[in-house]
Amino acid sequence: MQSHRHQSLEEINQSVAVPDVHQTAFWRKFLAYSGPGALVAVGYMDPGNWLTSLAGGGQFQYRLLAVLALAIIVAMFMQGLAIRLGVVARQDLAQAIASKLPRPVRYVAWILNEVAMMATDMTGVIGTAIALKMLFGLPLLAGILLTIADVLVVLLFLRFGIRRVEVIVLVAILTVGIIFGIEVGRAHVQFGNVLLGLVPTPLIVKNHTALVLSLGILGATIMPHNLYLHSSLAQSRRYDYHNPAQVTEALRFANWDSTVHLIAAFLINALLLVLGGTLFFGHTNALASLQAVFDGLKSTTVVGALASQVMSWLFALALLITGLISSITSTLAGQIVMEGYLHIRLPLWQRRLLTRAVTLIPILIIGMLVGFSDAAFENLIIYAQVALSIALPFTLLPLVALTNDASLMKAHVNRPTVTWVGYGLAGIITVLNIYLVYSLF
Repeated sequence: MQSHRHQSLEEINQSVAVPDVHQTAFWRKFLAYSGPGALVAVGYMDPGNWLTSLAGGGQFQYRLLAVLALAIIVAMFMQGLAIRLGVVARQDLAQAIASKLPRPVRYVAWILNEVAMMATDMTGVIGTAIALKMLFGLPLLAGILLTIADVLVVLLFLRFGIRRVEVIVLVAILTVGIIFGIEVGRAHVQFGNVLLGLVPTPLIVKNHTALVLSLGILGATIMPHNLYLHSSLAQSRRYDYHNPAQVTEALRFANWDSTVHLIAAFLINALLLVLGGTLFFGHTNALASLQAVFDGLKSTTVVGALASQVMSWLFALALLITGLISSITSTLAGQIVMEGYLHIRLPLWQRRLLTRAVTLIPILIIGMLVGFSDAAFENLIIYAQVALSIALPFTLLPLVALTNDASLMKAHVNRPTVTWVGYGLAGIITVLNIYLVYSLF
């Protein structure tokens, strides 16, 4: 099957050796398979997640924690299906969908996914520009234009090889987690209320603002590009895919890798939401914008004796790290989508420049219309997450259908329960999105 078509992300496909199935050392195998989950987890904590989590905390304190927890559980389920498709069928999601579609429909699917990629990239651009403004006082326009240079960062990282990139990303995740752990640890958090926030309430459907933010959290948490990415990165391990036992083991450890890193992503997002709920709930600036958090962390009127220039600077540094690191994953996902749907293969630097140029044009137009206002751009990030949430069913439904195809998945085809849960989750997300659109008019 692999001989008559291109491998997904050919530069890294089967590039990382893993232990033989007959070896018994669990931790050695776990470490060998660990890494793709970290790259995917970055997409779960990009600047879009920051804003939706902070805004959710600022407006509803800890009550949207339940939405965040449910979103991560759904993400674990869907990422598991993406892993299964990649490991068993040896195709990424774009290749698998494209093979089932006539050419005109395939082009429409590609356009839809390119728009979703733009929304993803837009959050990284704006988040990075805001971080540069916080740290160095650069105007937003200059910061946005400077993000063109992140193509060099991406290429530099990828020259190290995928294994080293995975380690760099893991260190970045740990750094961001430690920063937010310190900041939440210094705040006066009501831990009893935090636990209550994990219990779902009818607030989501009764309050329109809560619904928009919940869909934003959903769109920022379960993003189409992560599913495309994981189905490809799962193929980066060099295992004997002709050996059924080895395939089963590859699935097992790839899912361990995914689960561990998604739990880490949930904890970081939960820390952000708790930070927003602790510092900004009940304040006049309840939106808890990135700039407001940055200013609040060094303001005695907001955080009292906890005010610290260092905490404020660390917050901006964490934002810059996640903005830059998310560039790697959005570049790889963009390459997967273009190659899978259009069968066009571009060097990474060309793909990155094309993606960034297409993203920058609408950002600059909107920027000129709103006078490069921080608040307008941060609202744009939230609505970009809602747009991703609306695009999500068009990725989830094919993913469930493909992993339910016995001719493709053989012995690893979905169990009936998995298929119905998958369709049910995609259906619920679709209904929520229709309700959101209906309520806007």
